[in-house]
Amino acid sequence: MFLLVRSEDVSGVSGTGIVAEGVEFSDGTVAMRWLRHPFSVAFYGSIQDVLAIHGHGGKTRVKWLHENHYEQGVRYGQEKTRMARLSD
Repeated sequence: MFLLVRSEDVSGVSGTGIVAEGVEFSDGTVAMRWLRHPFSVAFYGSIQDVLAIHGHGGKTRVKWLHENHYEQGVRYGQEKTRMARLSD
C-alpha cells in the first residue's frame, strides 16, 4: 500500500498533503483512489506511470506503507470483514 503525498498543488484541484491511496499488485499494476472529490479510482501500468502523470516534477511523492501503518489517525493494512445481506 502507498499514499500519494503532494507538497504543492500545481493544478489547483487536489490540494496538498495526502491526496490518494493505492496498492501495487504483484505484476506491478497500480490501483489508486483519490481522497478528494470526486473520489475517482484509476489503474496504471506501474508506479512509475503514476509519478510520470501525477508527480509534477517531484512535488508529489509516493510514501510506501508497512502493515498496520497509522497515518493521520487512519490505520492502513488492517483487514476488515464486512457482511452484506442480499435481498430477494
